Amino acid sequence: MLNVKEAAGFKYIDAGNGDETLVFLHGLFGALSNWKDVIAATQDSYRLVIPMLPIYDIPRSQAKLEGLLEFTERFVSFLGLSNFTLIGNSLGGHLGLIYTLKNKAHVKRLVLTGSSGLFEHTMGGSYPKRGNYEYIKDRVAYTFFDPEMATQQLVDEVFEVTRSIPKCMRMVSIAKSAQRHNMANVLHKIKIPTLLIWGLNDTITPPSVAHDFNRLIPDTELRFIDKCGHAPMMEHPKLFNDYLNDFMERRS
Repeated sequence: MLNVKEAAGFKYIDAGNGDETLVFLHGLFGALSNWKDVIAATQDSYRLVIPMLPIYDIPRSQAKLEGLLEFTERFVSFLGLSNFTLIGNSLGGHLGLIYTLKNKAHVKRLVLTGSSGLFEHTMGGSYPKRGNYEYIKDRVAYTFFDPEMATQQLVDEVFEVTRSIPKCMRMVSIAKSAQRHNMANVLHKIKIPTLLIWGLNDTITPPSVAHDFNRLIPDTELRFIDKCGHAPMMEHPKLFNDYLNDFMERRS
């Protein structure tokens, strides 16, 4: 059971023990629960901080990457965090890249998994159709190599979001903002150790995207996971955690 805290307008997890802090950022359709297996495996060694990004309730005028960046900066300031490892999946990886470039003094290491920022197929190339449960089920399954990962609970959560016109409008606005914001020309400025953990069967940010990140960021390590889609920390949590722990121990 995840212990979710709420304070100062933030909803987040702050768990674990250890001198090192890991900050996690989820994706466009993500939630705090996306990281539950990582929490279980690492909470004895690290402090784990995971904010719920305000994708569905951010003011409409701020429903873009810049608004999420401002939120992340306020959250980090609220908890007084510094010298941490930033870990992002999908849109969360993209946000992590932008945050790192603007706040270099705070981020010690970077971990990207299925990150946008160069190229991505949003929801398999189309935006969610309101009220069509089978369509949503198919699009959620598209995220994973194993369609059984698209559990009824997960599909229901996404379906409820897409039934709301305001939430859909914010989500589409953020997705378009991410697609417009290509980072190829600035990634060389990221000098910290960076780990790329990628699904070999990722259809949203394909393996070629991981190779591009590996080429453009100076100090990177690339680890592929076979039979894995867009969310390795959910589909293959043990291997994801093994790669993460190995990276943390070697790049201290």
